[in-house]
Amino acid sequence: MDTTRPKLTRKTVLLPIVGLAAFFLYILLFNVDIPEIIATAGRADPAIYFAAVLISLAEIFFYAVSWQTILSALRVKISVARSLLYVWYGIFMDIIIPAESISGEVCRIYLVNKEQCGTSGKTVASVITQRILGMGINVVVLLMGIVFLFDAAQISPIIFNLIVLFTGAITFILVLLMLLSWKENWSIKIIDSLIRIGDFLSRGKWKQKLSSMKEEALGAAKIFHDSMKEFARNPKMLILPTFLLTLNWISSLAIPYLVFLSLGFQVSWTVIFITSSIVVAVKSIPIGIPFEVGLPEITMTTLYTSMGVPPGISATSTILSRILTLWLRFGVGFAAQQWIELRPVMVPANGNITQKA
Repeated sequence: MDTTRPKLTRKTVLLPIVGLAAFFLYILLFNVDIPEIIATAGRADPAIYFAAVLISLAEIFFYAVSWQTILSALRVKISVARSLLYVWYGIFMDIIIPAESISGEVCRIYLVNKEQCGTSGKTVASVITQRILGMGINVVVLLMGIVFLFDAAQISPIIFNLIVLFTGAITFILVLLMLLSWKENWSIKIIDSLIRIGDFLSRGKWKQKLSSMKEEALGAAKIFHDSMKEFARNPKMLILPTFLLTLNWISSLAIPYLVFLSLGFQVSWTVIFITSSIVVAVKSIPIGIPFEVGLPEITMTTLYTSMGVPPGISATSTILSRILTLWLRFGVGFAAQQWIELRPVMVPANGNITQKA
Protein backbone atom coordinates (compact mmCIF):
# COMPACT_ATOMS: atom_id res chain seq x y z
CA MET A 1 0.00 0.00 0.00
CA ASP A 2 1.25 3.48 -0.88
CA THR A 3 1.41 5.19 2.47
CA THR A 4 2.43 8.50 0.98
CA ARG A 5 -0.71 8.96 -1.10
CA PRO A 6 -2.65 11.83 0.50
CA LYS A 7 -6.11 11.07 1.76
CA LEU A 8 -8.79 13.72 1.97
CA THR A 9 -10.57 13.42 5.30
CA ARG A 10 -13.12 15.57 7.09
CA LYS A 11 -10.34 16.87 9.35
CA THR A 12 -8.13 17.73 6.36
CA VAL A 13 -10.86 19.85 4.75
CA LEU A 14 -12.49 21.29 7.88
CA LEU A 15 -9.43 22.61 9.73
CA PRO A 16 -8.19 24.92 6.93
CA ILE A 17 -11.71 26.34 6.56
CA VAL A 18 -11.94 26.95 10.30
CA GLY A 19 -8.47 28.51 10.25
CA LEU A 20 -9.33 30.91 7.44
CA ALA A 21 -12.63 31.85 9.08
CA ALA A 22 -10.82 32.52 12.37
CA PHE A 23 -8.28 34.74 10.63
CA PHE A 24 -10.86 36.87 8.82
CA LEU A 25 -12.89 37.18 12.01
CA TYR A 26 -9.71 38.23 13.77
CA ILE A 27 -8.88 41.02 11.33
CA LEU A 28 -12.45 42.28 11.57
CA LEU A 29 -11.87 42.71 15.31
CA PHE A 30 -9.09 45.14 14.34
CA ASN A 31 -11.75 47.15 12.43
CA VAL A 32 -10.04 46.35 9.14
CA ASP A 33 -12.56 45.97 6.34
CA ILE A 34 -12.08 43.26 3.72
CA PRO A 35 -12.61 45.83 0.89
CA GLU A 36 -9.79 47.90 2.42
CA ILE A 37 -7.48 44.88 2.30
CA ILE A 38 -8.42 44.22 -1.32
CA ALA A 39 -7.84 47.86 -2.24
CA THR A 40 -4.45 47.89 -0.49
CA ALA A 41 -3.41 44.67 -2.22
CA GLY A 42 -4.47 46.14 -5.56
CA ARG A 43 -1.96 48.97 -5.11
CA ALA A 44 0.96 46.56 -4.63
CA ASP A 45 3.88 47.01 -6.99
CA PRO A 46 3.73 43.93 -9.28
CA ALA A 47 7.47 44.01 -10.05
CA ILE A 48 8.50 43.88 -6.38
CA TYR A 49 5.86 41.26 -5.59
CA PHE A 50 7.09 39.15 -8.51
CA ALA A 51 10.58 39.37 -7.00
CA ALA A 52 9.07 37.94 -3.80
CA VAL A 53 7.59 35.10 -5.88
CA LEU A 54 11.04 34.27 -7.27
CA ILE A 55 12.61 34.44 -3.81
CA SER A 56 9.96 32.05 -2.46
CA LEU A 57 10.87 29.54 -5.19
CA ALA A 58 14.58 30.05 -4.51
CA GLU A 59 13.96 29.33 -0.82
CA ILE A 60 12.69 25.83 -1.64
CA PHE A 61 15.49 25.32 -4.16
CA PHE A 62 18.16 26.02 -1.54
CA TYR A 63 16.44 23.60 0.85
CA ALA A 64 16.26 20.84 -1.76
CA VAL A 65 19.89 21.24 -2.86
CA SER A 66 20.97 21.19 0.80
CA TRP A 67 19.24 17.83 1.23
CA GLN A 68 20.69 16.55 -2.05
CA THR A 69 24.25 17.36 -0.93
CA ILE A 70 23.68 15.47 2.33
CA LEU A 71 22.42 12.45 0.40
CA SER A 72 25.41 12.64 -1.94
CA ALA A 73 27.77 12.69 1.05
CA LEU A 74 26.17 9.41 2.13
CA ARG A 75 26.61 8.00 -1.40
CA VAL A 76 22.91 8.07 -2.23
CA LYS A 77 22.90 9.46 -5.74
CA ILE A 78 19.88 11.58 -6.58
CA SER A 79 19.68 14.45 -9.04
CA VAL A 80 18.94 18.02 -7.98
CA ALA A 81 15.76 17.94 -10.07
CA ARG A 82 14.63 14.75 -8.35
CA SER A 83 15.39 16.09 -4.87
CA LEU A 84 13.48 19.29 -5.68
CA LEU A 85 10.51 17.25 -6.89
CA TYR A 86 10.51 15.14 -3.71
CA VAL A 87 10.80 18.23 -1.48
CA TRP A 88 7.81 19.84 -3.22
CA TYR A 89 5.85 16.60 -2.73
CA GLY A 90 6.82 16.64 0.97
CA ILE A 91 5.68 20.26 1.33
CA PHE A 92 2.33 19.30 -0.17
CA MET A 93 1.99 16.50 2.37
CA ASP A 94 2.88 18.84 5.24
CA ILE A 95 0.14 21.24 4.14
CA ILE A 96 -2.69 18.76 3.68
CA ILE A 97 -2.03 16.73 6.85
CA PRO A 98 -2.75 18.98 9.86
CA ALA A 99 -0.42 18.81 12.86
CA GLU A 100 1.97 16.45 11.09
CA SER A 101 5.24 18.39 11.08
CA ILE A 102 7.22 15.31 9.97
CA SER A 103 4.88 14.03 7.25
CA GLY A 104 6.93 15.66 4.49
CA GLU A 105 10.12 14.07 5.80
CA VAL A 106 8.49 10.62 5.96
CA CYS A 107 7.28 11.17 2.41
CA ARG A 108 10.79 11.98 1.15
CA ILE A 109 12.24 8.91 2.89
CA TYR A 110 9.61 6.73 1.26
CA LEU A 111 10.12 8.18 -2.21
CA VAL A 112 13.91 7.80 -2.17
CA ASN A 113 13.70 4.24 -0.81
CA LYS A 114 11.07 3.40 -3.42
CA GLU A 115 13.43 4.61 -6.14
CA GLN A 116 16.56 3.09 -4.58
CA CYS A 117 15.54 0.15 -2.43
CA GLY A 118 17.65 -0.41 0.68
CA THR A 119 18.62 3.23 1.19
CA SER A 120 16.10 3.95 3.95
CA GLY A 121 18.77 4.05 6.69
CA LYS A 122 20.89 6.60 4.85
CA THR A 123 17.86 8.61 3.78
CA VAL A 124 16.62 8.80 7.37
CA ALA A 125 20.11 9.97 8.35
CA SER A 126 19.99 12.69 5.66
CA VAL A 127 16.58 13.93 6.77
CA ILE A 128 17.46 13.96 10.47
CA THR A 129 20.81 15.63 9.75
CA GLN A 130 19.05 18.35 7.78
CA ARG A 131 16.54 18.82 10.57
CA ILE A 132 19.34 19.07 13.16
CA LEU A 133 21.13 21.68 11.03
CA GLY A 134 17.90 23.58 10.47
CA MET A 135 16.97 23.55 14.14
CA GLY A 136 20.50 24.69 15.02
CA ILE A 137 20.03 27.68 12.71
CA ASN A 138 16.60 28.29 14.27
CA VAL A 139 18.13 28.40 17.75
CA VAL A 140 20.71 30.96 16.59
CA VAL A 141 17.95 33.00 14.94
CA LEU A 142 15.79 32.90 18.05
CA LEU A 143 18.70 33.97 20.25
CA MET A 144 19.30 36.90 17.90
CA GLY A 145 15.58 37.61 18.05
CA ILE A 146 15.78 37.81 21.84
CA VAL A 147 18.57 40.38 21.48
CA PHE A 148 16.36 42.42 19.14
CA LEU A 149 13.47 42.14 21.59
CA PHE A 150 15.46 44.04 24.20
CA ASP A 151 15.40 47.05 21.89
CA ALA A 152 11.74 46.67 20.95
CA ALA A 153 9.87 48.56 23.65
CA GLN A 154 6.49 47.76 22.07
CA ILE A 155 6.87 44.01 22.58
CA SER A 156 4.87 42.70 25.51
CA PRO A 157 6.46 40.43 28.13
CA ILE A 158 4.19 37.62 26.92
CA ILE A 159 5.76 37.61 23.46
CA PHE A 160 9.23 37.78 24.96
CA ASN A 161 8.45 34.82 27.22
CA LEU A 162 7.05 32.87 24.27
CA ILE A 163 10.17 33.27 22.17
CA VAL A 164 12.31 32.25 25.16
CA LEU A 165 10.05 29.20 25.64
CA PHE A 166 10.33 28.21 21.97
CA THR A 167 14.10 28.64 22.08
CA GLY A 168 14.29 26.29 25.05
CA ALA A 169 11.90 23.77 23.46
CA ILE A 170 13.80 23.65 20.15
CA THR A 171 17.12 23.37 21.98
CA PHE A 172 15.75 20.44 24.00
CA ILE A 173 14.48 18.64 20.87
CA LEU A 174 17.77 19.37 19.10
CA VAL A 175 19.81 17.81 21.92
CA LEU A 176 17.43 14.82 22.05
CA LEU A 177 17.78 14.24 18.28
CA MET A 178 21.55 14.39 18.53
CA LEU A 179 21.56 11.87 21.39
CA LEU A 180 19.23 9.52 19.49
CA SER A 181 21.49 9.82 16.45
CA TRP A 182 24.58 8.91 18.46
CA LYS A 183 23.22 6.27 20.89
CA GLU A 184 22.71 3.16 18.79
CA ASN A 185 21.61 1.15 21.82
CA TRP A 186 18.70 3.57 22.30
CA SER A 187 17.43 2.75 18.81
CA ILE A 188 17.76 -0.99 19.51
CA LYS A 189 15.77 -0.64 22.74
CA ILE A 190 13.06 1.39 20.98
CA ILE A 191 12.76 -1.20 18.19
CA ASP A 192 12.65 -4.06 20.72
CA SER A 193 9.94 -2.27 22.71
CA LEU A 194 7.80 -1.65 19.62
CA ILE A 195 8.14 -5.27 18.50
CA ARG A 196 7.17 -6.53 21.97
CA ILE A 197 4.12 -4.26 21.99
CA GLY A 198 3.13 -5.53 18.54
CA ASP A 199 3.60 -9.15 19.65
CA PHE A 200 1.51 -8.52 22.77
CA LEU A 201 -1.33 -6.87 20.83
CA SER A 202 -1.37 -9.63 18.20
CA ARG A 203 -1.12 -12.34 20.88
CA GLY A 204 1.69 -14.04 19.00
CA LYS A 205 -0.17 -14.25 15.66
CA TRP A 206 2.29 -11.93 13.90
CA LYS A 207 5.40 -13.44 15.47
CA GLN A 208 7.09 -14.37 12.18
CA LYS A 209 6.15 -11.11 10.45
CA LEU A 210 7.28 -9.04 13.43
CA SER A 211 10.56 -10.95 13.55
CA SER A 212 11.18 -10.09 9.90
CA MET A 213 10.25 -6.44 10.52
CA LYS A 214 12.60 -6.32 13.50
CA GLU A 215 15.49 -7.64 11.41
CA GLU A 216 14.87 -5.05 8.70
CA ALA A 217 14.50 -2.25 11.26
CA LEU A 218 17.73 -3.21 13.04
CA GLY A 219 19.57 -3.29 9.71
CA ALA A 220 18.24 0.17 8.76
CA ALA A 221 19.08 1.49 12.24
CA LYS A 222 22.68 0.29 11.94
CA ILE A 223 23.06 1.99 8.55
CA PHE A 224 21.50 5.15 10.01
CA HIS A 225 23.89 5.30 12.97
CA ASP A 226 26.90 4.48 10.79
CA SER A 227 25.90 7.38 8.53
CA MET A 228 25.53 9.78 11.46
CA LYS A 229 28.92 8.70 12.85
CA GLU A 230 30.41 9.33 9.41
CA PHE A 231 29.22 12.94 9.62
CA ALA A 232 30.65 13.20 13.15
CA ARG A 233 34.05 11.98 11.92
CA ASN A 234 34.03 14.35 8.95
CA PRO A 235 31.93 17.43 9.81
CA LYS A 236 33.35 19.30 6.80
CA MET A 237 30.77 17.42 4.72
CA LEU A 238 28.08 19.52 6.41
CA ILE A 239 29.56 22.92 5.56
CA LEU A 240 27.86 23.22 2.16
CA PRO A 241 24.44 21.94 3.36
CA THR A 242 24.56 24.37 6.30
CA PHE A 243 25.44 27.25 3.98
CA LEU A 244 22.53 26.35 1.69
CA LEU A 245 20.14 26.15 4.66
CA THR A 246 21.34 29.59 5.72
CA LEU A 247 20.48 30.90 2.23
CA ASN A 248 17.13 29.15 2.59
CA TRP A 249 16.46 31.03 5.83
CA ILE A 250 17.65 34.39 4.45
CA SER A 251 15.26 33.90 1.51
CA SER A 252 12.40 33.25 3.92
CA LEU A 253 13.14 36.61 5.58
CA ALA A 254 13.26 38.42 2.25
CA ILE A 255 9.74 37.33 1.27
CA PRO A 256 7.74 39.39 3.84
CA TYR A 257 10.21 42.27 3.50
CA LEU A 258 9.61 42.46 -0.27
CA VAL A 259 5.87 42.16 0.26
CA PHE A 260 5.92 45.19 2.57
CA LEU A 261 8.00 47.08 -0.01
CA SER A 262 5.49 46.20 -2.74
CA LEU A 263 2.81 47.85 -0.60
CA GLY A 264 4.94 50.99 -0.31
CA PHE A 265 5.58 50.47 3.40
CA GLN A 266 9.14 50.58 4.72
CA VAL A 267 9.37 48.06 7.56
CA SER A 268 12.42 47.52 9.74
CA TRP A 269 14.31 44.25 9.57
CA THR A 270 13.78 43.91 13.32
CA VAL A 271 10.04 43.49 12.75
CA ILE A 272 10.65 40.87 10.05
CA PHE A 273 13.29 39.11 12.12
CA ILE A 274 11.18 38.80 15.28
CA THR A 275 7.99 37.76 13.46
CA SER A 276 9.74 35.15 11.32
CA SER A 277 11.60 33.78 14.36
CA ILE A 278 8.39 33.16 16.29
CA VAL A 279 6.47 31.69 13.33
CA VAL A 280 9.34 29.35 12.39
CA ALA A 281 9.72 28.33 16.05
CA VAL A 282 6.08 27.34 16.39
CA LYS A 283 6.04 25.45 13.08
CA SER A 284 9.23 23.53 13.89
CA ILE A 285 7.84 21.97 17.05
CA PRO A 286 5.22 19.19 16.69
CA ILE A 287 2.78 20.65 19.23
CA GLY A 288 -0.29 18.74 18.09
CA ILE A 289 -2.21 21.58 16.43
CA PRO A 290 -2.36 22.59 12.77
CA PHE A 291 -0.20 25.61 12.07
CA GLU A 292 -0.62 26.01 8.34
CA VAL A 293 -3.90 27.90 7.95
CA GLY A 294 -5.28 30.49 10.36
CA LEU A 295 -2.80 30.52 13.23
CA PRO A 296 0.22 31.77 11.22
CA GLU A 297 -1.89 34.58 9.78
CA ILE A 298 -3.17 35.61 13.20
CA THR A 299 0.32 35.40 14.69
CA MET A 300 1.91 37.47 11.93
CA THR A 301 -0.81 40.13 11.93
CA THR A 302 -0.67 40.45 15.73
CA LEU A 303 3.12 40.79 15.81
CA TYR A 304 3.24 43.27 12.95
CA THR A 305 0.54 45.42 14.56
CA SER A 306 2.16 45.25 18.01
CA MET A 307 5.38 46.59 16.50
CA GLY A 308 3.79 49.67 14.95
CA VAL A 309 2.61 48.50 11.53
CA PRO A 310 -0.92 49.83 10.70
CA PRO A 311 -3.55 47.06 11.04
CA GLY A 312 -4.63 47.31 7.39
CA ILE A 313 -1.05 47.00 6.12
CA SER A 314 -0.38 44.17 8.59
CA ALA A 315 -3.36 42.13 7.41
CA THR A 316 -2.71 42.79 3.71
CA SER A 317 0.99 41.97 3.98
CA THR A 318 0.18 38.78 5.87
CA ILE A 319 -2.29 37.64 3.21
CA LEU A 320 0.07 38.45 0.32
CA SER A 321 2.94 36.67 2.11
CA ARG A 322 0.85 33.59 2.80
CA ILE A 323 -0.20 33.42 -0.85
CA LEU A 324 3.47 32.75 -1.56
CA THR A 325 4.42 30.65 1.46
CA LEU A 326 1.26 28.53 1.56
CA TRP A 327 -0.99 28.62 -1.49
CA LEU A 328 1.74 28.84 -4.14
CA ARG A 329 3.52 25.97 -2.43
CA PHE A 330 0.28 24.03 -2.25
CA GLY A 331 -0.17 24.41 -6.01
CA VAL A 332 3.39 23.50 -6.95
CA GLY A 333 3.42 20.67 -4.42
CA PHE A 334 0.18 19.29 -5.82
CA ALA A 335 1.66 19.40 -9.34
CA ALA A 336 4.74 17.53 -8.07
CA GLN A 337 2.55 14.95 -6.35
CA GLN A 338 0.53 14.40 -9.52
CA TRP A 339 3.67 14.07 -11.63
CA ILE A 340 5.21 11.48 -9.32
CA GLU A 341 1.99 9.50 -8.91
CA LEU A 342 0.81 9.57 -12.54
CA ARG A 343 4.10 9.30 -14.43
CA PRO A 344 4.67 5.57 -13.64
CA VAL A 345 1.13 4.91 -14.86
CA MET A 346 1.47 6.98 -18.04
CA VAL A 347 4.94 5.76 -19.10
CA PRO A 348 4.01 2.04 -19.44
CA ALA A 349 0.82 3.04 -21.23
CA ASN A 350 2.77 5.17 -23.72
CA GLY A 351 5.27 2.36 -24.11
CA ASN A 352 2.51 -0.11 -25.00
CA ILE A 353 1.03 2.31 -27.51
CA THR A 354 4.41 2.79 -29.14
CA GLN A 355 5.03 -0.94 -29.28
CA LYS A 356 1.67 -1.60 -30.94
CA ALA A 357 2.30 1.15 -33.42
